[in-house]
Amino acid sequence: MNYLDKKNTRLFLQKNVKIEGYVAPGFEPVLAAFQQNFIERGEVGAACAAFYRDEAVVDIWSGYRDPKTASLWEENTLVMVFSSTKGLSAMAMAVAHSRGFLDYDERVSTYWPEFAQNGKRDITVRQLLAHQAGLCGIEESLDMETLRELDRLAIILAKQKPLVTPGSYYAYHVNTLGFYEGELLRRVDPQHRSLGVFFQDEIATPLKLEFHIGLPADIPDEQIATLVPPGPREMRAAIKEMPIRMILDQFLFKRSLLSRAWAQPSVSSGVDHTLADNRNVEMPSKNGFGTARSIAHAYSIFACGGQALGIRPDTMAALMAPPAPPEHGSYDRVLHMQIEYSLGFARPCPAYQFGSSHRAFGSPGFGGSIGFCDPDLQLGYAYTPNLLIMGQGRDPRELSLRRALYQCISHCKAQ
Repeated sequence: MNYLDKKNTRLFLQKNVKIEGYVAPGFEPVLAAFQQNFIERGEVGAACAAFYRDEAVVDIWSGYRDPKTASLWEENTLVMVFSSTKGLSAMAMAVAHSRGFLDYDERVSTYWPEFAQNGKRDITVRQLLAHQAGLCGIEESLDMETLRELDRLAIILAKQKPLVTPGSYYAYHVNTLGFYEGELLRRVDPQHRSLGVFFQDEIATPLKLEFHIGLPADIPDEQIATLVPPGPREMRAAIKEMPIRMILDQFLFKRSLLSRAWAQPSVSSGVDHTLADNRNVEMPSKNGFGTARSIAHAYSIFACGGQALGIRPDTMAALMAPPAPPEHGSYDRVLHMQIEYSLGFARPCPAYQFGSSHRAFGSPGFGGSIGFCDPDLQLGYAYTPNLLIMGQGRDPRELSLRRALYQCISHCKAQ
């Protein structure tokens, strides 16, 4: 089914909040929750989408794409979704697995011999994708020129020593996961495509998605949402949600794993991925630009079994299987919380509660965005704001939408 060809867009005007898009009968509570985000929670601009049983049931957007110019969010507005990008990058790795390009349980060094340097010989693909490789930081400075030259970047990645003993702990690879995924994919893909190009060729184009890992130069600025930093109220609320050790690491302990994980690539070395001249550089951990509709649609394909992308049953089974935790359990030494990862995705856990069972997988992003797949309900879901609220996975705006959505689905199933 091609949803984009069948969509019946409507305009909703409620309490002076103009909401555009479509909600299926029975899903009006999601619209009401979306409206309340603007009235009560300071929403600036945002979109929300859900596909249930291969049908689009929610596709709504509202607010300002750019509040400074009073430019409105439109149907094709793209927004940067930070670590929600990791989920789309993991989809690319899943496609590669289904094509037989890689085995999740094989050593990375089998495909990329130079990777074996400095204690990394036995790290498996599964460990790398699950933030268990200890490669949460890069000690050599990365600038925009280096990020554009993938061969040069690969040398730096291969030389890096693990900062945590591989397989011992989770250590969230904030920026680095996508770089390692990208080089691994270049090594195993017969066409040696970058991750962003592979994603476009194998996922975005077949599904007609508006999502890019590294933004094409021909997309005008007028289509890109301006990111709005959190205000004092949002910062105070976020800090209350953060573990005290994370706060100390962020602001006091500059040699902590958290500080080192955030350090490279950094604005101080000229890497500002929000600048127009830098948007086209692929950073598969964080600089995905897209619509909520496209993210939800992609996840819905996986939620319905992945046949539209040629995903093999064994790949789907691996994606839904319980995570294989590291030696010392599910404590993440970068984020200082109990968490679960598997094959490039976040999995349901106390820190990130999503989906209707442990089989769900997805990725939240800094600022509040999230996308995930719920295979038990055949549901793909996404939320993409431009007002950045810290505390990914626990944003009250997104939680209100998701709770309304699940209530609607529960009611539909009861009928």
